[in-house]
Amino acid sequence: MSKSKAGDTSAAGSNPFGDLTKMLEQFKMPGVDMSAIADARRQDVESLVQANKAVYEGMQALANKQTEMLQQAMQGFQSAGASGMADPAQQTEMARKAYEKALTDMKGLAEIAQKSQADAMAIIMERAAQNMQEIKKMTQPK
Repeated sequence: MSKSKAGDTSAAGSNPFGDLTKMLEQFKMPGVDMSAIADARRQDVESLVQANKAVYEGMQALANKQTEMLQQAMQGFQSAGASGMADPAQQTEMARKAYEKALTDMKGLAEIAQKSQADAMAIIMERAAQNMQEIKKMTQPK
């Protein structure tokens, strides 16, 4: 996102934070920078957008992995059906391999989900730390 000033317009339309800045500036309070408050809220929204993007990308990765797993399972069923596997030992071995593959795939899905959540949380935690610094700056006497 571009770091435009409040009140500027962009290709997507007017800046929604411009109106907020104008509204807050009506309430002049000594020692309080209303435009800084509006800018901080804009940064909060940008961080939430980034966190949502991280979660969305994680969900896409999960869906892609599940599609890949289904394709591999279907190929396995087709090859097993083509070979006729009448031998119980072969059937047992195939079942064991399928079980191990399912466990590996489940671990992979869990890792994708965990990474997605960690990425989103890191974005939110970073913004929370920035908020604390901004609050400290705003409350210090000038």
